[in-house]
Amino acid sequence: MGAYDESYRRSLTDPEGFWLDAATAISWTRPPTRALDDSAAPLYRWFPDGELNTSYNALDRHVEAGHGERTALVYDSPVTDTRRTYTYAELRDEVATFAGALRGLGVGKGDRVIVYLPMIPEAVITMLACARLGAVHSVVFGGFAPRELAARIDDATPKVIVAASCGIEPNRVVEYLPIIAEALALSAHQPERTVVVQREIAPGKLGERDLDWATLVAGAEPADPVPVAATDPLYVLYTSGTTGKPKGVVRDNGGHAVALAWSMSAVYDIGPGDVWWTASDVGWVVGHSYIVYAPLLIGATTILYEGKPVGTPDAGAFWRVLAQHHAKALFTAPTALRAIKKVDPNGEELARYDLSRSFRSLYLAGERLDPETYHWAHDKLGVPVVDHWWQTETGWPIVANPRGLEAMPAKPGSATVPLPGWDVQILDADGTQLPAGEEGSIAIKLPLPPGALPTLWGDDDRYIDNYLSTFDGFYLTGDSGSIDADGYVFVMGRTDDVINVAGHRLSTGSMEAVLAAHPSVAECAVIGVHDALKGQLPRGLVVLKSGVDITEDRLREELVAAVRREIGPVAAFRDVSIVEALPKTRSGKILRKTMRNIADGRPDAIPSTIEDAMVIETLRPILRTP
Repeated sequence: MGAYDESYRRSLTDPEGFWLDAATAISWTRPPTRALDDSAAPLYRWFPDGELNTSYNALDRHVEAGHGERTALVYDSPVTDTRRTYTYAELRDEVATFAGALRGLGVGKGDRVIVYLPMIPEAVITMLACARLGAVHSVVFGGFAPRELAARIDDATPKVIVAASCGIEPNRVVEYLPIIAEALALSAHQPERTVVVQREIAPGKLGERDLDWATLVAGAEPADPVPVAATDPLYVLYTSGTTGKPKGVVRDNGGHAVALAWSMSAVYDIGPGDVWWTASDVGWVVGHSYIVYAPLLIGATTILYEGKPVGTPDAGAFWRVLAQHHAKALFTAPTALRAIKKVDPNGEELARYDLSRSFRSLYLAGERLDPETYHWAHDKLGVPVVDHWWQTETGWPIVANPRGLEAMPAKPGSATVPLPGWDVQILDADGTQLPAGEEGSIAIKLPLPPGALPTLWGDDDRYIDNYLSTFDGFYLTGDSGSIDADGYVFVMGRTDDVINVAGHRLSTGSMEAVLAAHPSVAECAVIGVHDALKGQLPRGLVVLKSGVDITEDRLREELVAAVRREIGPVAAFRDVSIVEALPKTRSGKILRKTMRNIADGRPDAIPSTIEDAMVIETLRPILRTP
């Protein structure tokens, strides 16, 4: 039995022993004697008698172990032409001082702080400072719309907001203080103070409740870490695309620290002193887990990047960062690779940089990795390309190639195997487990492992109704997929992306894989639209690679033939349009449901997390054409 099989088996048959062993990687003020509390099932709690401080584990303990001069954080900002590094000792001191400043404003254990910051070091410092005090942070994307910010303020009821005067995009500056003012005018709850990081490019005018970060920090006394229960909340993160009352995912302190520390070694093969880059945003769960907490918990160096995959300044931006900072691994979203591939399909920008000195692996998550992008990245980079799958709710990967534990052979289109702790099963509509190879709903048998959400903020009933009520004893992921005879998991997309064509259930993800394999296609989406005869029919939208010269008619003919060949005539795939861009959230998820609603003439509320609302407007005439 290999290392993976042994670990996976033990995690399901002896979760108590498995996770108590994993917990020894964390420094506790009171070590746990129990792993799982199931007394309030299905509301499970991990390490119920443990006590710790997450900020201490991320910073102080490394300094105390003699590693204070090791680089903890690299800030790389092409939009401001700034590079800055922080050692563990320097970051610890900055965090302790700002924690003292927050304490001076009355923030203490259990209080909430809204973090409304761009990708600057103060975002990391604020998160860790909240953790140091036992306060609960809730990061909201800098620049998020006033109404959405107001909804989060009312739900989290923060004592303080920490914000910047502005965010910097490749082609514009977004002023934050007017957005906050409008949000506060809309919200019933009023935070006591707003702490503002003044940015040189666009400093803001401070109001009577506003405080300047630099002035506040200058007079602050450092704060020591406050021990909290392992089951106490570390943060609340609101899921994207929420309508009505926001859905706040809760993350606890103990299970979170144990799971993330374990995953850095076992999944990503990253250890103390390694340079790790997650090209995401702290507004997403990926940024929480793998920009801020996980790399610092294990003593690695983490890169904080304020820029884009293309346009800051070019399609070689990612390769420049990897080469300049000697990163061992990159974690990003498939959409970032597709953006680079669209502009530089032959990898000419990549050829300008030597990645051979340190770069060893590429990890992709956030959206389904189509085989074409997988092969492009593998061929151009010459390193393992690791697809893996997880969710805001789970906090760390459900399915991955556990390279630090035991590297598995890759299968394009599969995120590889369930990680220890995740009992992944494929169920039909009645909750019956399906045999190997058959597609159904992906569900996870309870209890979820440490690090997954224990509940939703202030609403246990909603947590149970939304996630645990469809299949008794299971967490519903909302995704469809299959598990093959070798145990490899294939995630095909959200269950509502499975369409019914004349009684045949077909995955739009399968069709997208065929479209993406065409040499002219940079990225694509397939949606199911209403049809009076067949129930639904697939409609394809494709974005071309830069410099491609092909007519829409010819491309349609080739793509229709490819789908007919790979999937079969039953798909009834005939409708393809070339578009300039696809509508996406800021994390890169394509807004298929919104496009489907427009095509079917249903209400199409635009999600607050959309990257560029104008893209939707340009697509409306195309989508509404029968």
